[in-house]
Amino acid sequence: MRTVENNSTVAATANWVANASLLWTRRRTLFRVGVISLVLSGIIAFTIPKEYQSTARLMPPDQGSSGAAMFAALAGRSLGGLGSLGSLAGLLGGKTSSALFIDMLHSRVINDRLIDRFNLQHVYHKRYRIDTVKYLVRHTKLDEDKKSGVVSLTFSDSDPQRARTIAAAYIEELNNVLTHSNVSSAHQERVFIEKRLVTVQNELQNAQKALSEFSSVNTTLDIKEQTHAMVDAAAKLQAEMIVGQSELASLKQIYGDDNVRVRAAQARIADLHGELTKMSGSSAEPSAESEKSGAGNSSLYPSLRQIPRLAVPYANLYREVRIQETVYELLSQQYEMSRIEEAKDTPVVSVLDQPQVAEKKSFPPRLLMMLLLTVFFVGVTAVVLLLRNTWEKVDAGDPRKVLAQQIAASLHAHTKGLFSSRRNSQ
Repeated sequence: MRTVENNSTVAATANWVANASLLWTRRRTLFRVGVISLVLSGIIAFTIPKEYQSTARLMPPDQGSSGAAMFAALAGRSLGGLGSLGSLAGLLGGKTSSALFIDMLHSRVINDRLIDRFNLQHVYHKRYRIDTVKYLVRHTKLDEDKKSGVVSLTFSDSDPQRARTIAAAYIEELNNVLTHSNVSSAHQERVFIEKRLVTVQNELQNAQKALSEFSSVNTTLDIKEQTHAMVDAAAKLQAEMIVGQSELASLKQIYGDDNVRVRAAQARIADLHGELTKMSGSSAEPSAESEKSGAGNSSLYPSLRQIPRLAVPYANLYREVRIQETVYELLSQQYEMSRIEEAKDTPVVSVLDQPQVAEKKSFPPRLLMMLLLTVFFVGVTAVVLLLRNTWEKVDAGDPRKVLAQQIAASLHAHTKGLFSSRRNSQ
């Protein structure tokens, strides 16, 4: 057993030495191939256009915020209200906000906006829009840090300034998409209150108009204050009329009925009685036509008998105005609060590192490319030389060699005949 192993080791060493000797004898050929390969690889490396990278690092919103719930709604999943559920979702295969950031950055919506914004289909000389989208996706690299959730966005372009501009535009368009797709509860509440506020404002204007028309027709400004004022005025007139009647009675006893002072006292009492009658008025309800035209009450104020009848509709209209004013005021406060909450719930991309203009190229690594291509071609040449040497050592009568020569001759004849037929046809 040991003898067999020793013999195989000796044979392998002999083969290695033989191959090394063959390559050493053909070292000039390998050197020429190496030089030619170095020159060709240098031409290829310097022909490839330079690429520059601009990188931005993004920090997603807090996992426990309502913005994260919005992201979960967009992804068709639920993250819940606790920050610890973010890591649990990651363990169970659920999407975190960082993963959703990556999906949204690769979305067709953002790509289309960038293409239209910078006219990239013309810049990159693409005939079809879908090819421009593929170019953007291919030159945009997105990496997520599993521990911190920070997303790194790297865009590559032949122009360093354009690379930086497009990387910054990715962040702007992502913010726009997040803002317009906000489906948080605060946003829904703000939209509902905004619609309700318009309705209440119209109802308040209608109630104020109805109260003003009623007050204009019936000359009512403030029923309570008018009632107090009119009762005080009527009591004063009543007291003056009682004093005047007492004075008239004493004057009649002294001077008789035809005296001038008696007639003056009678006239004054008649005026007071007329004023009191006018102030008391009638309790009859005016017709609808007179109320509309304002002819039912030509005085500057309603009479005492009309005030109780006007108090109920006036109170109803006044109460409706106050209710609508209160509702409008409360809704206005809630609307402002909902706007603040919506601003808090709207997810905004926090940029840790802004994209910068690259100072040096990121691709191609020309020196490394030249070395690798040179080593590759020299290695291929060495393998060809070794295979050729092995092929020459095979016996001419070997069936495998005979079959290979027949196949080669047949292919050569077929190729020669094909080229001959093409030349004849031309």
